Amino acid sequence: MSNGDSYTSPLIDNHIEDVNNIEESMDDDNNNGSDNDNGNSNGNESVEVEGNPFQKKGRKKTSKVWNEMKEVVLPDGTKKVECTWCKTKFAIYSIGVTTQLKRHLDRCLRCKIALGGTKQKILSIESTGSDSLINVSSFTYDYAKVREVASHMILYHEYPFMQMEHVIFNKFMKTAIPHWQKITRTIAKADCVSTYEIHKKKLKSLLKNIKRITTKACPQFLQCTTASLGIIIADALHKCFIDWGIENKVSTITVDNAKYNDTCLRILKYNFALKKKLPLDEKIFYVRCCAHIVNLLVQDGLGEIGDIVDGIREGVKYLAASAACLNQFSEITKQLELPSKRLILDCPTRWNSTYMMLSTALEFKVVIPRYQKRDLGFVYVPSLEDWVKVENVCQVLAILNEVTNIISGSAYPTSNLFFTEVWRMKEILNAKSVDENDYIRAMVFKDEEKFDKYWGECNLLMAIGVALDPRCKIMFIEFCFPKIYHPEDEANKNIVMVREALYELTMSMFLYILQLTVSSLKLEKYVLLIHLPNEKFIITRRYKFESFVRKADTIQPMKSDLDIYLEESV
Repeated sequence: MSNGDSYTSPLIDNHIEDVNNIEESMDDDNNNGSDNDNGNSNGNESVEVEGNPFQKKGRKKTSKVWNEMKEVVLPDGTKKVECTWCKTKFAIYSIGVTTQLKRHLDRCLRCKIALGGTKQKILSIESTGSDSLINVSSFTYDYAKVREVASHMILYHEYPFMQMEHVIFNKFMKTAIPHWQKITRTIAKADCVSTYEIHKKKLKSLLKNIKRITTKACPQFLQCTTASLGIIIADALHKCFIDWGIENKVSTITVDNAKYNDTCLRILKYNFALKKKLPLDEKIFYVRCCAHIVNLLVQDGLGEIGDIVDGIREGVKYLAASAACLNQFSEITKQLELPSKRLILDCPTRWNSTYMMLSTALEFKVVIPRYQKRDLGFVYVPSLEDWVKVENVCQVLAILNEVTNIISGSAYPTSNLFFTEVWRMKEILNAKSVDENDYIRAMVFKDEEKFDKYWGECNLLMAIGVALDPRCKIMFIEFCFPKIYHPEDEANKNIVMVREALYELTMSMFLYILQLTVSSLKLEKYVLLIHLPNEKFIITRRYKFESFVRKADTIQPMKSDLDIYLEESV
């Protein structure tokens, strides 16, 4: 060894090489900018072998991106860099640049949500009802808004307040929304009360601008004797009207045929009559519930074949209690090539479900006796005579079921349809009153008693509704009343009553609009106010002149809009 040569050990050589690697890394940072972050040269680095001091060591990963990234090996042996949050994979560059990885983390939504980042906002996309129109806005978790919507959910679906504390529900919400904050049942209860009060206040403000209101009496359960129930219900309704500010705006109340309702309505009618606030001389104040009348008719009809109905119900219960029984019943149905339908077990308090049970059982009347031969324990087999009775009763119930579906509709206007359907009921009762079967005649006799009670007086409100339908007008009433009322004089009397009521309502509405116009234009000082028994009538100077013209002029006086409407063709 010469003096010019310097001797170093292998350990010193490795040290010098590490220093050179650090210097090269610093040069890379100067060349590539700050985005390099001293990343690891993942391509040409040597793998450190533990316990071997002579092996070349790999460069240490110092960039912050490696806190959210990791190296993975794909099934084909390829090495990739994977985001620990969204699992997006990136190629490994030989020069060790981490700029691409840093840019990804800056826009990784999952990473920002998990780390609570505030630089990048989450976008909320809402549809405006059209496929081509959407609203895009930045999303901010609003705990107060979430509580408000939760109260709407509880009230709409009638959930218990404890629903908000269920463990799995909160786990689901936390998974869907990382910002989710638990809502306790105490908070949920308070929020529901607040929501009710807010919407009650809004509704009361809307009711201030409404002249007349039609309501249906639905009082809460009250603990009292039957004799005093009508008085207590009347008091409760009166307090409710005052609370909502509509005590002077109620025009009609719809109730069922219970006796205590007669007492209740008589008291309320007297109270309202003292204030002279009821239209049409109180003729439309008391309205009987049409759906309740139909229910009474049906219950009487089913009572004539009560034993048969009970037998069919027990037979359906027997079959529904065992899967094996249903399978055997289904096999017989397939062998006879009948439509594949299921037996229906009714709810005895809901007549329409009883009708569905009977009509469905009729379709299996040939299956039931065949099933009895396989199952001797099944004894609920109606006779042929019983099936005939069920079929005849179902023919009547089918029409009443259609009527109920129409008058119970809530997604479309129905008031103009009531009269037609009631007339339809009267027709079927008249036809069945001369039926050859004694049990049908007995059923119809009871039904007609209740129907006549319902129509004992002209149901004026329903008749007005059909007269205002341009497809019917007064002509439909003149056609139907002779078929409903007997003798003919009674029908004519009620037709005249409907016509007079239309004119009275038209005048009342005209006066109301005129009052609003005068008030809005501040013309009170130009008009003369005259108090009539039930209305405040306004006579303008123009009205006085027109009155003079009508008396002096021989030309045919101008017809009112109502006259023109009623005389036009339907």
